[in-house]
Amino acid sequence: MMPLESVPPKYAQLVQTLKRRIESGDYPPGSLLPSEHQLIQEFGVSRPTVVAALRVLREDGWIESQQGKGRFVRGRPAMALVERSRPGQAYLVTPETESSGEVVEVGAVAVPNRVAALLELEPKSKAFLRRRVVARDGEPSEVVSVWMAPELSQGTDLTSTEPLPQGLREHLQARKGVRFDHVMEQITARMPTVSEMKQLGMPKNVPLLAVFGAVRDASGQSLLVVEVLLPADRHELEDAYPIG
Repeated sequence: MMPLESVPPKYAQLVQTLKRRIESGDYPPGSLLPSEHQLIQEFGVSRPTVVAALRVLREDGWIESQQGKGRFVRGRPAMALVERSRPGQAYLVTPETESSGEVVEVGAVAVPNRVAALLELEPKSKAFLRRRVVARDGEPSEVVSVWMAPELSQGTDLTSTEPLPQGLREHLQARKGVRFDHVMEQITARMPTVSEMKQLGMPKNVPLLAVFGAVRDASGQSLLVVEVLLPADRHELEDAYPIG
């Protein structure tokens, strides 16, 4: 029997079930998806669970919402996956207030070597850190850390422990006049620290997927780094690309 701690969150289980129904033709493209109330009744889950699952399906391109009409099935995204938000990108454009979570660390700290290299800082330099534990379906899902030069954080709301009502990109553009141009992404796997296991409620011997997104301006200058830590037993990373 699968240990309780390794079972994916309920919203993730619902996402997979709905994807299978779409792929099997139970919910064909163009059809109206069952309402939130119908899904709650059928699967015996809470409304936040259904809302979280539908948000994932919408962001990944499986469904679309039409105001006043409901949610319609688009089907397997195929090459639409190329345009979907990559890991880390959502945290640049989505307000923190749209997801549950807690800011657990704010301030200037010694920067890890990998982040220092991405920020083009000297080893053992200090950088501003804003770290947040994001919850899905009432359970910790990922740890998101934003690293930047201390002067970039000055005069912003990033120093507050309150959730941002704007996306990071919008907030820094309004407050500091910086403009994001592109992201250089790296993905690694490692074992979590004791602190990370505690924050994410992880069992022993489960690795983390660490996604690093180095955000740069049009000149190539490094602005900030978004680090997303994902328990490997609860997440999978998927991509698609054209063959030339």
